Amino acid sequence: MGDPSRRGFISVLSVLLATGWAANHFASLIPVLRAHEGLSHAVLDGVFGIYALGLLPGLLTGGALSDCVGRAAVVLPGALVASLGTVILLLWHNASGLMAGRLVVGIGAGLAIGAGTAWAADLRGKAGTVMAGVVLTSGFALGPLFSGLMAQYFSFPLATPFVVSAVLSVCSVAAAATWSRTTTSAVALPPPPDGERSARSALIWALPLAPWVFASATVSFVTMSARLGDRYSGPLLPGFAAALTLGAGIVVQTVARHRNWGRQAGTVGAALAATGYCLVAVGGAHPSLLLFIVCAITLGTAYGLCLRSGLLDLETLAPPAARGALTGIFYVGTYLGFGLPVLLVVLDPTMGPSLPMLILAAVAAAVAVVRFRALSVESPTEAAARC
Repeated sequence: MGDPSRRGFISVLSVLLATGWAANHFASLIPVLRAHEGLSHAVLDGVFGIYALGLLPGLLTGGALSDCVGRAAVVLPGALVASLGTVILLLWHNASGLMAGRLVVGIGAGLAIGAGTAWAADLRGKAGTVMAGVVLTSGFALGPLFSGLMAQYFSFPLATPFVVSAVLSVCSVAAAATWSRTTTSAVALPPPPDGERSARSALIWALPLAPWVFASATVSFVTMSARLGDRYSGPLLPGFAAALTLGAGIVVQTVARHRNWGRQAGTVGAALAATGYCLVAVGGAHPSLLLFIVCAITLGTAYGLCLRSGLLDLETLAPPAARGALTGIFYVGTYLGFGLPVLLVVLDPTMGPSLPMLILAAVAAAVAVVRFRALSVESPTEAAARC
């Protein structure tokens, strides 16, 4: 029935897909909860963002723990914890229940995502790292899209999407628990030359790209969707926005993989993030549908390039024994972007809808310039050693 090692690798990717689905499909259910439960924008933005708070302990501990006890021992329980959070969301739709459910999903996803990405890198090297990013992004995109369709057209719009997500998580864990036993870690390589790999150099290169990953994605499918909500209501809009944004991220990661784009792809990602934030600022509180689509594609492309380049920086420069821990730290930086929509809501009364976006654009542009100059004049290791 095929190569056992290949089945095991695919099962690891399936856990990442299901976890990404569980983590992000909630975005398309926000309008349904607003309509059915009467919850405010601020409460629902808080529910969406508290997921990032749950991620922090999972990401910080899960990757490092998986370096010590093995990837499966962290990834599979983490995915089950995420499915438990989904069950909580299924059963309790008041503000407290939603907060608790999203927090639990975040904890489980934090355990599974960082260690799962490191697991894929262990099994397939750079190809595994890139595929982990593509598959995780696919889960982030497909979850909101299909949950939006189910909420719009199926019976029980607040139950069916959660049931489907929980079933996917449990099935993926069962497959991985069975098939991953047949996998082996990547063949041990001779130690690299002194100084070629270090945790410090890996983080120096990867972390500046991290904030622009989910900050770009959530501005598109949360903030921009909310600003269009007075004209286009219902669960399909955020689902479509997530699919368009993250679909662009999937496409650009796939193209970059096949064409073997170099490290300056991360520079382009940061520059596109800056461009996207400027476009969001131009749209203000009431962007047009056309601008919304352009922003989704621009920010989705930025998301994909920054995620891919950051993970490849880690795979290239991180010591293998610390890969899980460093991947977790990188993902902590990326997931801080999930708190951006809440921050924008808080700042809006005093700073308006556009000024915060212009500030973000300036910082992202500065990151692009610094990375471009560093990569143009010296190797990553030399640049990191001088920092």
